[in-house]
Amino acid sequence: MEDLLAVTEAGLYCAAGDFFVDPWRRVPRAVITHAHADHARTGCGRYLCAAAGKPVLRIRMGSNAVIDTVRYGEPTTINGVRVSLHPAGHVLGSAQVRLEHRGQTWVVSGDYKLEADPTCAAFEPVPCHVFVTESTFGLPVYRWPEPAVVAAEINAWWRANRDAGRTSVVLAYALGKAQRIAALVDPEIGPIVGHGAVMKLVEAYRASGVRLPSIDRVPPRARRVGGGRALVIAPPSVLGSPWLKLFGETSVAVCSGWMTVRGVRRRRNVEKGFVVSDHADFPGLVAAIDASRAERVLVTHGFADVLARYLRERGRDAKPLATRFTGEALGESGDDDESTAEYNGGEPPDTQPAPP
Repeated sequence: MEDLLAVTEAGLYCAAGDFFVDPWRRVPRAVITHAHADHARTGCGRYLCAAAGKPVLRIRMGSNAVIDTVRYGEPTTINGVRVSLHPAGHVLGSAQVRLEHRGQTWVVSGDYKLEADPTCAAFEPVPCHVFVTESTFGLPVYRWPEPAVVAAEINAWWRANRDAGRTSVVLAYALGKAQRIAALVDPEIGPIVGHGAVMKLVEAYRASGVRLPSIDRVPPRARRVGGGRALVIAPPSVLGSPWLKLFGETSVAVCSGWMTVRGVRRRRNVEKGFVVSDHADFPGLVAAIDASRAERVLVTHGFADVLARYLRERGRDAKPLATRFTGEALGESGDDDESTAEYNGGEPPDTQPAPP
């Protein structure tokens, strides 16, 4: 029996249905797990995504893109292949793609996390024969603290900065993590303001019914925004840019799973690091794989070799699957590797951040 999916130069291809899942190049038909740039490429002939993810995918793909949607769990048939999308818990509208054809069931998980997150639908296990999993944080060292613990740490840092008259700047991917941070913090501490790239997606989240605190767009050419009391949420690309001078004295923090490892914050040249990731940690990866009850596991981007070996040692049929998905990068790009124009978020030229 042939595999239901194969790796091609354009990405994961389902020959039986003549479509791609998260293609790397322009293709006639694409099924999309979520709107991050390493999973959703512009220029495809037709897209299929979860209904909850259409507003953010529309922002990413542009007004002319043809986007079809299905509700979570609602099956559709593409050239004889039964396709359904199921919550992945990664960002708004993120989905696992379930494919069923001639007795085979495959699930492409895309990116996912098991932690509770009020800004997107919670991950749901999907039983299958073959499970394609990410492995961005596929080492045992990566274990996330409870969200409430991280929220308390961020709030304490923000409060201390406010009392000292310093503006708190959080660097977080514009899609997903920025909205999650906004939902985590205590808005009673001070005003929350967002970079233009963040605000476009905040508006899409609100239009989708996600409740977020009051967040104001950073005004152009302003000085001392928030009077040293504000929490600023911005993409990582603004680090070291003239745009940060809008806020006077600042304390800059990065929110990333990479902050688990000592020394990473110092190498990123920021004052503070908080362990916040929209990917599963190592226990979460193992739990999701176990919950899939898959006979075979294919491991993509990240620590694929390490996780596949760990799974084989536990008796699973597991091997790496070479893809171009990048996962959450240690640098300024990664999941949210947007164009410079999108990072700029429409800010005037003299306040634009340096290119990523």
